[in-house]
Amino acid sequence: MVALNLLDGVGMVAAALTTGAFVPQLLKIWRSRSAADISYGMYIAFITGVLLWLGYGVAIESMPMVVSNAAILLQAIAVLVLKRRFEAQDPTPVIRVSPYRRR
Repeated sequence: MVALNLLDGVGMVAAALTTGAFVPQLLKIWRSRSAADISYGMYIAFITGVLLWLGYGVAIESMPMVVSNAAILLQAIAVLVLKRRFEAQDPTPVIRVSPYRRR
């Protein structure tokens, strides 16, 4: 049996909160069947960072860091998969009109 120290406990709570933060976004995308406002660039950068944190967690043998970043990675990839899926289903181009007028 592995005994968790106080810092590992704090890490696990932090991991649960940050990992759970993706659930509302995933539910919103799924229910609305749209991820048009999700930025590919932001998620690619985010996933790259999470992969680095995951590797770091493995290197220092930090179970909270490994578990949380693995879960976050799966959820971030799920967001991109849903974005791609719903874009493929809606061939209508999105035209955004700025509320500001140019002078």
